[in-house]
Parts: sequence; structure tokens; C-alpha cells
Amino acid sequence: MSSTIPPGATGNAALAAAIARLRAAGVDDPARDARRLLAHALGIPAGRLTLVLPDPLTDEAADRFAAALALRCRRKPVSQITGQRMFYGRSFRVTEDVLDPRPETETLIELALREPFSRVLDLGTGSGCILLTLLAERPEATGLGVDLSDAACAVAADNAARLALETRARITRSDWFGAVEGRFDLIVANPPYIAAEEMPGLAPEVRDWEPHIALSDGADGLGAYRIIAAQAPDHLAPGGRLLVEIGSTQGAAVSALFLAAGLENIAVHADLDGRARIVSGRVSLKQG
Repeated sequence: MSSTIPPGATGNAALAAAIARLRAAGVDDPARDARRLLAHALGIPAGRLTLVLPDPLTDEAADRFAAALALRCRRKPVSQITGQRMFYGRSFRVTEDVLDPRPETETLIELALREPFSRVLDLGTGSGCILLTLLAERPEATGLGVDLSDAACAVAADNAARLALETRARITRSDWFGAVEGRFDLIVANPPYIAAEEMPGLAPEVRDWEPHIALSDGADGLGAYRIIAAQAPDHLAPGGRLLVEIGSTQGAAVSALFLAAGLENIAVHADLDGRARIVSGRVSLKQG
């Protein structure tokens, strides 16, 4: 057992020691993370944690908690330690091979759901959280998720099975549109948009643990948008929509790429914090 958690300690004592340890390690919200990790070590939902805090930890639970704390002190994301992350009310499996689903990406979901769609393409699907959430919210729809990473595709396929969506969601390896055929009512993407020069300044949880291929194009952060904007019109049905997540300063540049590709009704949408987060556009109803 970790020296920060005395033998026979109650959940309350272990939690207090963990919060102090995480705070010393520079973790932003040590109380929240300590509670999530303790619940994980105990194998219970976080909502039940308060009920068991007065009880002594078993040696097994204390060891699991100590191991989880050690990883968090190294700034490994909580989702990678627990192996899951909630997104739009559903639990998704997360590994070091995929981006951690983020609350701001739910803005893309909300925008996508404003209009009907029957066939959706998710470029750079990662964990599959965008594609699978859209399919779960629209039971009549089908979709394709593509990713350059075989490991990410495996995670997305597993999440599809866990959510009983494997019959409506196809996951395949593709370099953007390389293996994509046909047209879609909706194309969505959360591509790598962090410029190479910005990578060193990222939080350790992101910079040191998340896949760099999903974070940055290794250049100005706009490389993926150039490809997506140029090729999306050939894969959109007449009137079909394209929605992409962006960095907060990229609205004008990505909008210009959409305009150059012939897309219409281009708009930049803010997330709940008021930061530019999504660029949307659509092809003409006369296309095709």
C-alpha cells in the first residue's frame, strides 16, 4: 500500500491523502480526480462513493487506488487509467490510442442533430464517440467511421459493439477519404488541428499521453481541413452538411477553405464557453 494511505485507512482518510498528493503533483482538480479514481479502485459508480467512505479499504482496493494515483501523478489522464469516459451520456472505452472525448465536442453533436440525416461519415473517428453518439440518437441512421490508426479502429469497433451499434456502424482504416465510397447526408470530423509550434505548451495529460497523430498535423494545424474541405463535396449528397471541430482561432481560416471548395451556408459556431468550436457548411441542393 502507498505510504500516503495508512494501513486500514477509511475511504475518507485515503481520499484526503490522495487529494493532497494530486495537488502536489499539479493536477488541476485533485478532489474530482481522487474521487473518480477511488470509485474505480472500489469497482463502484462514482455516485455511490459517499456511501462507502466511512468504511476501511481492503488491501486490494488500497493497492488499486495507490497504483491509479501513481499514474495520475505522472499526469496520465483519468480516462486512460479507468479505461472509460462519459460522452453525451454514454460510456466509451478509451486507450492511449485515441483522443479523450471532450465536453466541447458535444457542440458538434448538438449541431448535427438539428437536421435529419440517414447516412453519416466520421473522419478520424478515434474512439468512435461522434459517430456512435449520432447513430444512437438517430436509430434509423447508418454510418461509416474511418481512421488511419488500426488501433483506433479497434477501439471504435469495440465501442460500437458495447453500444449494440455494430450493425449500423462500419469502422474501417482509411487515410481521410482514401477508402471512402459513396455519398453521405452528413460528414463530421474532429481532425488534428494543433499547430506543431503549440504542442510543447499543451497540458502534460495531452502532450505526453494522447496520440500526436490525432492532435497535430506537424505543421500549421490546417492540413487536415485543406483535405477535408477539398474532397468532402464529392462525398456529400445534394444539400449534405459538413461539420468540423476547430481550434478557437481557426474559424476564419477554415471558413475560407470551405468557401474555396464551393460550400454554402458557412458558419462558425461557439461552444458553451463562447469559443469558436465548429465550422459548418453544406453543398448545393443542385449538386450531383
